[in-house]
Amino acid sequence: MELNGIKPADGAKHAKRRVGRGIGSGLGKTAGRGHKGQKSRAGGFHKVGFEGGQMPLQRRLPKRGFKSQSLKYNAEVTLTALEKLGLAEVDLLALKQAGLVGQIAKVVKVIKSGELTKAVKLTGIGATAGAKAAIEAAGGSVA
Repeated sequence: MELNGIKPADGAKHAKRRVGRGIGSGLGKTAGRGHKGQKSRAGGFHKVGFEGGQMPLQRRLPKRGFKSQSLKYNAEVTLTALEKLGLAEVDLLALKQAGLVGQIAKVVKVIKSGELTKAVKLTGIGATAGAKAAIEAAGGSVA
């Protein structure tokens, strides 16, 4: 292979579309813009969602719903995850280091999903009623 023999792959390069260059080109006269109207003119376009003066769809529909920004600081941990973790005392820092909750989590709650056989002491972590019963049944405590 020589430097003077290098070529781009077939189909990688194609000629730029030259509009308004006569009938023979296939894009002469109106240059592919059709006849008259706003879209045929230079600088003639409109904002996204504009419907020609008709009330746009995003304004016809009612505003609905709300997503709390504080939810991103909440996290859940299952009983199964606590079982696999295998620590006697669990707090927020231990869960973050184990990767069970996100680094920005501030409020953590244990939910009843799976089984727990080991005694686990929770500090600074909430638990649902069912999860609390399961933890206490296994000999642990929720503080």
